[in-house]
Amino acid sequence: MIKNPRRVLALSCAALIAVAPLAAVTSATAATSTAGTAAAATVTGSTRGALVKAERSAHLSGKQVNDYLGNAGFPAIENAKGIDVYSVTYRTVDVQGRPTTATGAVVLPRVPAHNLRVVSYAHGTMATRKDAPSVETQTDGSYLAAYFATHGFAAVAPDYLGLGGGPGPHPYMHTATEAGASLDLLKAARTLAGQKQVTLDRRILVTGFSQGGHAAMALGAALQKDEELDVAAVAPVSGPFDLEDAELPAALHGGLDERSATFYLAYWLTSMDRIYNLYATPAQAFRPPYDKKITNLLDGSQDFDTIVAGLPPTVEKLLTPGYLKQLDKPSGALLKAIRANDTTCRDLRPGVPVRLFAANGDRDVAIANSVSCLKDLRSKGFDASLTDVGDVDHTGSVMRSMPQVLDWFRQEADKE
Repeated sequence: MIKNPRRVLALSCAALIAVAPLAAVTSATAATSTAGTAAAATVTGSTRGALVKAERSAHLSGKQVNDYLGNAGFPAIENAKGIDVYSVTYRTVDVQGRPTTATGAVVLPRVPAHNLRVVSYAHGTMATRKDAPSVETQTDGSYLAAYFATHGFAAVAPDYLGLGGGPGPHPYMHTATEAGASLDLLKAARTLAGQKQVTLDRRILVTGFSQGGHAAMALGAALQKDEELDVAAVAPVSGPFDLEDAELPAALHGGLDERSATFYLAYWLTSMDRIYNLYATPAQAFRPPYDKKITNLLDGSQDFDTIVAGLPPTVEKLLTPGYLKQLDKPSGALLKAIRANDTTCRDLRPGVPVRLFAANGDRDVAIANSVSCLKDLRSKGFDASLTDVGDVDHTGSVMRSMPQVLDWFRQEADKE
């Protein structure tokens, strides 16, 4: 199981790992690969998905990949393939549809590569921009991208907007930009792969964890509408698909770890306020002294420990009594924000197989989210299932799920 320095707080997807950095695992190989081996391209205009820059950040043998993943608790992988890791900057659009840039990681296996199958992995919640996969080697996005790549897939891991090297604050849990940033990175990855004489299959295998489960479903729907790419299968893990009827009730009424609920609600409210104007001033939602510091605390620049220290232990100590009532029975702008982004399991059209994974012991994202998603999918005639991976915590859910996701993706790839 992934080693997790939760310290005070059970927030597994906010700050995952405390192990030796990737440079220590790769030793001289990584050191030489990062000096003078940048693979870069510049593209004029504002075409979505255009590759702006790509730099190789690691060049690992199969043994080095096993060492890297093993330090995080993954079992040894037989016949692990060597990988090249690239930090990518590309063009996309912001919440208002204006041109912007975003970053992400692209990991290519060192194998004969014609029509290489692609896995898009969407990472879990993070409130610190420097923790994103294009920057930090010790988060779920970096580990799982390496995991799929060492098994022979091309792996793509978006940072999302406002994380990594992308400008502005991160629009946390905003469906449209989760999908857009993920889709545009897939297109930039095709350009990068072409520079490396690698061709990528257009049918994408999509997965993600926690917030990334939500993003994975959103990407699946976006791929169905795209003219260049398509979706082959979707396998989200422990996603918060249903805030209105699953996650919010659990957060407010004891179904989640109290500190987890406090963090997620603070992050979601400050993010959605920038988009939907949820309150006139922070004091309408947050008790003092948090009303004065909450915006800066969650602007993406603070490290995890600072955020933890700056939040109270419970939702009741964070939010005003009036706003707690509003969250319990949402209306107006608050309800609009919830329903505008609770659509990921309804937007996907039939025709793509979906396998949901969740854990009944999860106290960060209630399994009721996945139950609700499955109900939505089956009501439309989907080939869909939900696997309960057991009485494990949030991080345990992804560690138990990903080997099953890998096996299923291999089966789906073999069918085509």
